[in-house]
Amino acid sequence: MSTPEKQNKKGLSTQKYLEIAEIKDGIVLMKNGSMKAVLMVSSINFALKSIDEQDAIIYHYQSFLNSLDFTIQIVINSRQLNLDNYLQVLKEQEKKQRNELLRMQTSSYIEYIQGLVKMANIVSKTFYIVVPFSASDAKGGALLALKGKIKTSNLISSRATFEKYKDQLFQRVDHVIENLSGTGLRMTMLNTQELIELYYSLYNPEISEKKGLADMADLDLAR
Repeated sequence: MSTPEKQNKKGLSTQKYLEIAEIKDGIVLMKNGSMKAVLMVSSINFALKSIDEQDAIIYHYQSFLNSLDFTIQIVINSRQLNLDNYLQVLKEQEKKQRNELLRMQTSSYIEYIQGLVKMANIVSKTFYIVVPFSASDAKGGALLALKGKIKTSNLISSRATFEKYKDQLFQRVDHVIENLSGTGLRMTMLNTQELIELYYSLYNPEISEKKGLADMADLDLAR
């Protein structure tokens, strides 16, 4: 049987293989010195749009891609929908229900949901845009990097440098939001806690689905 001390050592040994150095101020700082902001993006039902609306969406998306002078990453996170908590709430409501007819209807609805989950593989999808920035992206940074005068790992060594590059990263975020909003998509930048929850669920899918997010103090991602 593994002791808590062994489990903690195992957790620490796993962390050293992650590319994330720290998460702060709504920014993911990577071990190579680069930084990333993550936008959660809504979805639209393209098939239900009229021909004119579809053409407008395509035009705006094309314009958005042509406006980019930096790379972005589009991420689709698929997860099997877990309705255990929802079903548990329904069962508790069923027990509290005094009206016999409503209680029977609640019971039938629970059976319907359970049967639906067993029959169909219901998957929820979440969409993200990852906006990066590194020291080599700064003005003259690429040339200095080639000459060996700067190292991307020095990006997070200075608070002043961090603030400077953070502003440039946020400019990129604003550019993405402004130019992509014409397609009808809604976007929001994840804050520090939301980023921790996201990465925790990505690296621990089974645990996050069954037990939810671990205590924030136990995650220890900002090392």
